[in-house]
Amino acid sequence: MPKSSIKIAVVGDVHELWQPLEDRLALQSLEVDLVLFVGDFGNESIDIVKAIADIDLPKAVILGNHEAYYSDSDPNSKSQKKKKCPYDRTKEDRVQQQLDVLGKFHVGYSWLDFPSLNLSVVGSRPFSWGGSKWKKDAFYRDRFNVHNFEESTQRIINAFANANHETVIFLGHSGPSGLGDAEHSICGKDWKPIGGDYGDPDFADAISKSYQMGKKIPLVVFGHMHQHLRHNSSRTREMIATNNMGTIFFNSAFTPRIVKTNEGLYRNFTIVTLVSGQVSQISLVWLDELCSIISENILFVSTNE
Repeated sequence: MPKSSIKIAVVGDVHELWQPLEDRLALQSLEVDLVLFVGDFGNESIDIVKAIADIDLPKAVILGNHEAYYSDSDPNSKSQKKKKCPYDRTKEDRVQQQLDVLGKFHVGYSWLDFPSLNLSVVGSRPFSWGGSKWKKDAFYRDRFNVHNFEESTQRIINAFANANHETVIFLGHSGPSGLGDAEHSICGKDWKPIGGDYGDPDFADAISKSYQMGKKIPLVVFGHMHQHLRHNSSRTREMIATNNMGTIFFNSAFTPRIVKTNEGLYRNFTIVTLVSGQVSQISLVWLDELCSIISENILFVSTNE
């Protein structure tokens, strides 16, 4: 019988802060049923992606913009030269290597069914930078045969339609548009000029159209826009939003996810609890090097219980 209570660990933007052994042991100690990775592991960091693919836990992954850091633009452009690609792109395709390593666990424009949990995970557009302008034309054309937001929306909807379970979690790197345009909004732009909705329009459109298919969407998980604001130290980003359909939108980019203290290294995960297909609680937990939880910050508690 599928479980009525599901414990999900969400790994926010990693940005090279991943220790294969220690993080695997930490996840095992949390005794979770599912792990969701929102991407940005590093600048095409194959070793980290391999380590995550090797984790022996039910998981779903979406790759972020940093997973195509050197590969998503013209190698002759000024912006590309500034990135100082450390390998020969004419001989090596690290984007494809990451996709191959992850295989079915990468849900960008795809889905994974978890029968024992009675839910499916559907991925939005992978490698997204966010924003209202269609970017990286050649990259999405050549990699995915996608040419614009409309075609991207349809790819996400097709994945949603193919998911076998009535409860679906959406997983993205960048979140959907429509959740606020202040710098501190869940997908708000916090670099100059400050302000504006920097969510993905295709992701938002796909979610809106997916409601018409009769499945439940209790949770939309993403990262990309970090908790700490670049130009405002007096507050932090809003990391949770809701809508009138009962969906919880959760930005998991609590960075840096590993910090050095006098007592050693601490690492964070966020824990989402689903009860009967609805989000019951979301909390940010920090673990020490012995995998003991040293702090827990409850971010959301359902008022429907």
